[in-house]
Amino acid sequence: MTRFSEAVARLSATIAARQGTDPDSSYTAQLLAQGIERPAKKFGEEAVEVVIAAIQGNPDSLAAESADLVYHFLVLLTAAGVSLDAVAAKLEAREGTSGLAEKAGRNPENEPG
Repeated sequence: MTRFSEAVARLSATIAARQGTDPDSSYTAQLLAQGIERPAKKFGEEAVEVVIAAIQGNPDSLAAESADLVYHFLVLLTAAGVSLDAVAAKLEAREGTSGLAEKAGRNPENEPG
């Protein structure tokens, strides 16, 4: 395992352990207690902050904002009941396929926008 994957595994386990606990006990518990909307909104906010940090060209800021994004992504998945294994299965299904070919093969009815 890479350092990143190990950190994500630990963080994912911590988030799962916070689900259903007293919202006054942790920020994660607060987010998870608010349903899907709050974690989804926070994920979107963090995504914008990652874009801004990338454009500003500050590697330390980009790393920090990316850490926030990963955290909120994991909280969002937990709130939605989607496992990392389910995400991994989607990634594995795309291995060896050109990104252009994969995108062209998507059902337009399932695309946001």
